[in-house]
Amino acid sequence: MEMNYKMDDSTFIFGVDLDGVVGDFYDAIRKIAAEWLDKPLEALTTEVTYGLDEWGINELGGYDRLHRFAVTQRDIFRVMEPIKNAPAILRKLSNQGIRIRIITHRLFLKFSHRTTITQTVDWLDNYDIPYWDICFMKDKGAVGAHVYIDDAPENIINLRKLGCNTIVFNNSTNRDLPGPRANNWFEVERMVMEARDEWKTGTVGLFRE
Repeated sequence: MEMNYKMDDSTFIFGVDLDGVVGDFYDAIRKIAAEWLDKPLEALTTEVTYGLDEWGINELGGYDRLHRFAVTQRDIFRVMEPIKNAPAILRKLSNQGIRIRIITHRLFLKFSHRTTITQTVDWLDNYDIPYWDICFMKDKGAVGAHVYIDDAPENIINLRKLGCNTIVFNNSTNRDLPGPRANNWFEVERMVMEARDEWKTGTVGLFRE
């Protein structure tokens, strides 16, 4: 995979997904799902695939219904904890002149957009997470970034099909995908700084297969 850094911006742009990357979405949704399903928390495995079929949520209406409950009744996007070290490292990257572009597909359910946007902005502010732009959209490659990070398999595959340099943030939903991948935010920091340095010098390394 070769670098795809042909952009007009003079600033290096880091495209950042939120759920499962910056926010600990799976921990938060697991606690809410236990209540929603009326099951003990320990009955819900942490080794999930995308869509959470392992928890038996389809018996009560499926993922979309659980998600709507989590957003509208339990404020999931306001109360979830951040992934360890994510806010501090995003602040460090921003202080290095890297433009943080938040790109999230949180508006996939109708009639809850205002709630979702409000919770998202409040959460980012609460944890002092810096960003220059925030984009609520499915087609993440359309907004442009020099490097992306995501955890959702479909998003990663689609970004890479477009030639977008994409880091996989490791969790149980994406372990079959090839790297580059990061297991924690210290690894993210290193990879993004290396990519920024490559972009500055016009060299190719991190994203070459």
